[in-house]
Amino acid sequence: MVMDVAIVGLGPVGGVLANLLGRFGLSVAVFERARSLYALPRAVHFDAECMRVFQAVGIADELAPLCHVSPGMKFIDAEGRLLVDWQRPMEIGEQGWYASYRFHQPDLEALLRKALEAQRSVSIFPGCEVYAIEERPGCALIQYEELTTGRLQDLEARYVVGCDGARSLVRRLIGSELHDLGLHEQWLVFDALLKRPWSRLGDFSIQFCDPARPATYVRGVGNRRRWEIMLMPGDDAAEIARPENIWPLVGQWISPEDADIERGVVYTFHSVIARQWRKGRLLLAGDSAHQTPPFLGQGMCAGVRDAANLAWKLHAVLALGMSEGLLDTYQEERHPHAEAFIRLAVKMGGLIQATSPEAVRERDRQFAGGPQLMTSLAPRLGSSRLNDLNTGAGTLACQAMRQGARGDDAAGLCFMVVARPGSAELAQIASRCPAKWNAALQVGDDPASLKMLDRLNADFAVMRPDRYLLGAARSLDELDALWEPVRRFEQPSQLERA
Repeated sequence: MVMDVAIVGLGPVGGVLANLLGRFGLSVAVFERARSLYALPRAVHFDAECMRVFQAVGIADELAPLCHVSPGMKFIDAEGRLLVDWQRPMEIGEQGWYASYRFHQPDLEALLRKALEAQRSVSIFPGCEVYAIEERPGCALIQYEELTTGRLQDLEARYVVGCDGARSLVRRLIGSELHDLGLHEQWLVFDALLKRPWSRLGDFSIQFCDPARPATYVRGVGNRRRWEIMLMPGDDAAEIARPENIWPLVGQWISPEDADIERGVVYTFHSVIARQWRKGRLLLAGDSAHQTPPFLGQGMCAGVRDAANLAWKLHAVLALGMSEGLLDTYQEERHPHAEAFIRLAVKMGGLIQATSPEAVRERDRQFAGGPQLMTSLAPRLGSSRLNDLNTGAGTLACQAMRQGARGDDAAGLCFMVVARPGSAELAQIASRCPAKWNAALQVGDDPASLKMLDRLNADFAVMRPDRYLLGAARSLDELDALWEPVRRFEQPSQLERA
């Protein structure tokens, strides 16, 4: 049997992608080197857009009680002066969720795994390491080792997605170079478990822009707290992670009487993005495609967005007979979007990591007029054949909320047309949408939808399965035109037919 998609790596990105593909009805094989879930914390933040994807996967309601809603982040200098104030709303926003969440990654991975195990079309291969992939006519041959037995096996799939992290095998097989965006620094990540009530630093994350020793504090879920501490010249990466050397670094805030060390490990924060995300039947997602410093908390978020963008396009090609050219829009849209976040993270990293007298003086000049307010980045998707010059194309759509019910749940994983209430053409909309895409119709009579339509100066908006806008229209004729970018991919190329 040839599987539709094989995924290498079952971290959060691989788990989200596998769940989405399974919900689309595709057959999926997921390979993961580890036999069991990694029990220690890694990623600690995701945003409303990611929670909306978790909603599509079917785990959001279970995940939400395990999270902590974050009020935002503050950047302060060595004297305690506020430089940047990044406050996040503490009420449900236009995505139907809070703007910022803190979470424990093993909680998320356990829910993703549980959801996968309930999907009949998804097969998980734990304790299996992929060591070779060979493209063949019509499929790719994946060769893997069962690590407990040493047995060598193989499996065929029509596409292979590398969600296999920074040292990605799939990226090496594609032959993709990394574009260096300029930040590579070693930091100690120290996770603590509180033993008694402790609230000295509060709920905001804090970036300590101290040239003597830059540091970050993160308020985690429950009794979890994290510090990230920049290594300075002369530090020994192996020695600094020892408990007796960690406590003096955080002694001004917390002591062994307050908390136990869960782990201390040195990471090198990177800022890179792969130049090529697809070659034939091989594709990249998550850290295999891009790596960002953690100063915006957007590393995992970018991978979740990759999965949402790629899943519906793989479904369109594999199940609906669309042209493979649709898969080229994946990198066209996601690469510049991910790069925008990485570049901002590098910029903020320059603020935090200013240690030389010259850099500190320049920073102080920048903030001589007082603290700056920061707003969340919300870039459009990159230009692609799906993103014409239509109004709003490539921007994130809102989610309707009516008496606690979320609009995405009614639409499922399909296109959706949001129409202004009272539009005379409502009865005609369904017949004007391409039948192959099974688009849902939603009357936008809720505040979020009305605000979106007003902002777009439109009576109709077409939402893609990844909840980005295909575009907006003021008439049925304009609505018909919105579907043209999609229709371009409805006929496979002559090469594909062959």
